[in-house]
Amino acid sequence: MDHATTIKLFEHCRLIVGMVMSLAIARLLNGLARFVQHPKKVKVYGVHLAWVFTMLLLLTHFWWWEFRLIDLQIWTFGAYFLIILYAIVFFILCSLLFPDTMEEYSGFEDYFKSRQKWFFGIFALSFLIDLLDTWLKGAAHFQSLGVEYPIRNFAYIVLCLVAMFVKSNRFHVALVVISLVYEVSYILRLFNTQ
Repeated sequence: MDHATTIKLFEHCRLIVGMVMSLAIARLLNGLARFVQHPKKVKVYGVHLAWVFTMLLLLTHFWWWEFRLIDLQIWTFGAYFLIILYAIVFFILCSLLFPDTMEEYSGFEDYFKSRQKWFFGIFALSFLIDLLDTWLKGAAHFQSLGVEYPIRNFAYIVLCLVAMFVKSNRFHVALVVISLVYEVSYILRLFNTQ
């Protein structure tokens, strides 16, 4: 495949991913705007809100991370599908954070706890797909991220699987706070040194 074709395929993939990511970010921003528009209509839940901010950070990280696909020399339908699937997983996570209606729930704590298995199960899947996505960029790229990268992903997968079943509010507060602080640290270390 010549370089011009590779660039066109990358741009096509970037366009589709951009549309899906835009929908995901819009879902989160619209949800946050509802809190301002109708502050007394639905009870806010701190853990849920922290996951919203974490997801905004992860979406931004994903979008920046995917720029590395420009280096992909051979595009296959499998690679294209994996990247689109990854973006769709993020959209689903954002949709789970802000459902279309809240009529069945007393607030976001009630809602979030009722959907925690779905949220954390799909979140775990996102880290598995992330490993595949990184490998797609090449073995050299995967190795350049060091040992922290696979440990990070496997730790997230395990923690998400645990979070699917743990009801403790303390656990969920600790998990989202640690995730948010760690992700900020990881992004700053990863992108400010290369």
